[in-house]
Formats: sequence, C-alpha cells, structure tokens
Amino acid sequence: MRICSRIKIPCLIFAIVAMANSDAFAQLKAPESEFVVARIKYHGGGDWYNDPSIIPNLLNFMADNTNVDVGDSEAVVEITDEALFSYPVVFMTGHGRIFLSKQEAARLRLYLTSGGFLYADDDYGMDESFREEIKKVLPNQQLVEIPFSHPIYHSHFEFPNGLPKIHEHDGGPPKGFGIFYEGKMVVFYSFNTNISDGWADPNVHGDPPEIRQQALEMGTNIMVFALTH
Repeated sequence: MRICSRIKIPCLIFAIVAMANSDAFAQLKAPESEFVVARIKYHGGGDWYNDPSIIPNLLNFMADNTNVDVGDSEAVVEITDEALFSYPVVFMTGHGRIFLSKQEAARLRLYLTSGGFLYADDDYGMDESFREEIKKVLPNQQLVEIPFSHPIYHSHFEFPNGLPKIHEHDGGPPKGFGIFYEGKMVVFYSFNTNISDGWADPNVHGDPPEIRQQALEMGTNIMVFALTH
C-alpha cells in the first residue's frame, strides 16, 4: 500500500497548534516542512539516547519507500521544551527506568490531547516504569492490546499477524498496545520485540537483512499511521 498523495507536515502541525488552548503554543516558530521524529530525552536513569543510528535509518527508509517528505536526522527534545509542540510524532526507548515529574506528565498530556503522537518501544528494561509513568500522563485512559486488524498494521505495509519479532527478550509473542483519547490513538507501545533495534546500522546488532526489513517496514507503518489518522 502506498500513500496516495504527498504528506505535507506543516498543515498537520498547525492543526495541533490550532486545537490547543495553551500559552505554550504561542511561542512556536514556523515548523520545517520535512517530517522529523523527535526522540524524548527523559529522566530516571534509562538510556534514552541508545542506538543513535535508528531514527536516521528509519527516515532514510521512509524517503525511499513512501511519499512522506522526511528529514535525514532525528531531533532531541525534553518534554518541558517549547519545541515539543513542533513535532507531530515523538519517540521513546531505552533499557532502564523512566521518570516523569508532575510538570512533565501534564505537558505530555497536553501534547497528546492536542494532536501529538507518542511511539514508545521497550528495549528490554523500560516496561515496568513506562507503564507506571504513562498512567501519570493519561490517568483516565488504559493501555489496551491492539488487534491485528487495526490500521496501524496495514497503513503502508501489510502485517496481518501484528508486530514482527525482532529481538528475543522474555519469550512469547510481541505485543502492541495503544492508548486512545476521544477515539484517537495517541500512544503506541511495542513490547517484547524491540522494533527500533532493527532500525540500527547492520553491524550494531548483527540482525539479518530480512529482520531489519521487517523492523523498518513496521516502523514506517507506525509513522504513516500517526501522520494520517
């Protein structure tokens, strides 16, 4: 499946700004036209920065396989930064603990309920703290397992059996979870698969080409879904 027309990022971001009722948005500069994924720099001790090649590689793959106007490098943003609201999609991964202050939780809540999207990928070690901290952000919503029929598994490439298994952690099948706000998915969380490891340079984890291909295709699906739903 291919996107019918070229996705222009500014109109989506301006829609986010228009929906928000916060002085935080008043400070924003005009965003770039290219789609850039912003990695969240969080506190708590987890390695939020691991595998620096993953997002550039995903964006390069998207440039070759979609009609999305993409940049070629990631952005890094803290939740309290004004720049957070300039990015339609933010990404979080790591092996360790995540901690969000009350201020950060409230700010991420505003971002998500105003049109932003969070993709979190458990890199074996962040699951327990992520589940605890995301409850601070959206206390009235629950992480629910996403059925294989959901559009996120079919938005560009076909994954009829849900998430591919990229790396073995605890055994068992990979699982995708989502949080919905007013009927719209605002958080997608991949567990027991580590999709983003498969985006890394080939020599980092030694994954075979077919595994890296699956990871990049699923990553593309997540980003395309976030931009079009």
